[in-house]
Amino acid sequence: MYSFMGGGLFCAGVGNILLIVSTATDYWMQYRHASNYMHQGLWRYCVPGKCMTHTDSIAYWDATRAFMILSLLACFIGIVIGVMAFIHYSSFDGFDKTFAAGIFFFISCFFVLLAMAVYTGVTVNYYGKRYGNWRFSWSYIMGWVSVVLTFFSGIFYMCAYRMHECPRNTNSR
Repeated sequence: MYSFMGGGLFCAGVGNILLIVSTATDYWMQYRHASNYMHQGLWRYCVPGKCMTHTDSIAYWDATRAFMILSLLACFIGIVIGVMAFIHYSSFDGFDKTFAAGIFFFISCFFVLLAMAVYTGVTVNYYGKRYGNWRFSWSYIMGWVSVVLTFFSGIFYMCAYRMHECPRNTNSR
């Protein structure tokens, strides 16, 4: 049970770091314009030597930002509850912290999956049809890696919950 929780905490910790870096950095997409490479993130876009904040309130950026922030919060809450379950902190005896941590990790996975799907769909439909020389960059890829890590955190914590709730039958025939 503890190895599942330890694996879940490791995946969640790395996933949360990747979520923070992905959300905060400006390398979701790179494109070439007038023989210069430019890049943009959720908060700013950068031309060579200068970065500016997005002044337009475009719905898909707002939705992606909101889902990424909600995912960060859910993952952080899951980590706090997961650590409490790992060290047997018992101030909340009314619910199983292992199960709750797993649910928060799945919620985090769902939110980051929504963020990535919204951003991918709109970007491919908009930039893919209008520009030929663009690509997704490393911040975007970190977002997808965090989807996998938060999902496996939830799986690990659900396995730990299952092992705790259903101990093996020690009576053998």
